Amino acid sequence: MAENRSYTKKSTSPVPIQANEYGKLPPQAPELEEAVLGAIMIEKDAYSLISEILKPECFYKVAHQKIFEAIMQLAMHQEPVDMHTVTEQLRKSGTIDDIGGPYYITLLTAKVSSAAHLEYHARIIVQKFLARELIRISSDIQSKAFDDKIDVDDLMQEAEGMLFEVSQRNLKKNVTQISPIIDEAIHRMQLAATKQGASGVASGFHSLDKITSGWQKSDLIIIAARPAMGKTAFVLSMAKNMGVDYNSAVAIFSLEMSNVQLVNRLIMNVCELEGEKVKNGQLDPEEWIKLDKDIKDLIDAPIYVDDTPSLSIFELRSKARRLVKEHKVECLIIDYLQLMNASGMSFGSREQEVSIISRSLKGLAKELDIPIIALSQLNRGVEGRSGLEGKRPQLSDLRESGAIEQDADMVCFIHRPEYYHLTEDAKGNSLLGIAEIIVAKHRNGATGDVQLKFKNIYAKFLNLDDTDKEDNPFSSGYQTISSKMNEVGDNYYGDTMSTTPASINPFHGYGKKDEVPF
Repeated sequence: MAENRSYTKKSTSPVPIQANEYGKLPPQAPELEEAVLGAIMIEKDAYSLISEILKPECFYKVAHQKIFEAIMQLAMHQEPVDMHTVTEQLRKSGTIDDIGGPYYITLLTAKVSSAAHLEYHARIIVQKFLARELIRISSDIQSKAFDDKIDVDDLMQEAEGMLFEVSQRNLKKNVTQISPIIDEAIHRMQLAATKQGASGVASGFHSLDKITSGWQKSDLIIIAARPAMGKTAFVLSMAKNMGVDYNSAVAIFSLEMSNVQLVNRLIMNVCELEGEKVKNGQLDPEEWIKLDKDIKDLIDAPIYVDDTPSLSIFELRSKARRLVKEHKVECLIIDYLQLMNASGMSFGSREQEVSIISRSLKGLAKELDIPIIALSQLNRGVEGRSGLEGKRPQLSDLRESGAIEQDADMVCFIHRPEYYHLTEDAKGNSLLGIAEIIVAKHRNGATGDVQLKFKNIYAKFLNLDDTDKEDNPFSSGYQTISSKMNEVGDNYYGDTMSTTPASINPFHGYGKKDEVPF
């Protein structure tokens, strides 16, 4: 009894805590491992059935890992796989004695008579491997959680990163017969016909939508530009078009600006108020009236803002799923890609990290079946070139361009020649107040250039044929689709209608008189 008591949790025995707590062998299926390896060596095409399912690390026994590595080497060089060739490959690699010699290979082939149920057995081996990985990760995180020197937020990011890697290994590759896919394609064509050709989420910029047919489901769209070109202004103008004009739910993840700063930019855009006045509140009485009138279009728009700094791809994934499920969000906007991180995963360089981020964004777009628009910075290559054509961005100007350019379904550049003091094009046409949207890559359609108007004072992009309030004070500058927010009376914002005229009371329409709108 004394011996048994020495191994209780209160004992000072050197027995590891894990052994006391679990007292179990790791999940494993050595018999199935033997059956799978034996079947591969007796059936000609057996390896091709499980080549995408199994990796050497999936095997529990080290000897089985080395045998599978030898099989992989033979398959890679298109050599036949049988007990003799595997034995010879193990001799070449110097590991034949580590696995028990040629006799062990003979035993493996003697234990099976066919490759029946090979794929099913392989998937069980993978499940056991994933279970071991989860145990390893949880044990590692548990040990680090007891260390006061480790920041909890960093530890959570690390845990998310390791779990993400495990989940990526377990992705199922399903094959679908073409018939239901044709039905879905025809359905989307019919839907596009009802939207005047816009099969995706319309940006509100007509010339751009003609090229893209709207932002398409499952697409990753990169919108890139040099600083001060108006990347944020462009996507906010677009978000306003989507949310206000078309009543399409859109979510904006702003890693650079706070949610209040972002909303201030939207207020500038919708109400056409100068940025400085929005920040300091020094509006004229007429401007307060304009704000009170135009803000109603924005107040109930299905636009969702998240200003989490240094957002990780794992946080984005969970938030995006919830937004799509709970709020039926049809488009995600990320401002901007280079500020994201993939914490918890180890990388040799920042380029590798950006590669994982862009690949994950593309995977998320496919999973949620919505377009994801990510802003991106350009490198300084543009600044070193001269002339009207020299200042136009190119795909090679993308920072960490290899991964971003490869993963993106569409790459668009924002170019404002006026910024570089280029005021006329080759034909003598004025470029003042003109922004070019250059569709440089379009995996499923045409490329081309689109010209838009840019009102710098309001950080606002407009169609060339749009009439903005500066040109026509009696026009709102955009068409608003009828919704409940247009049916609300004057007392919508407060419990009772204010008896003070808006020209006297600058906070008219915002509820209690002591509430400041910003």
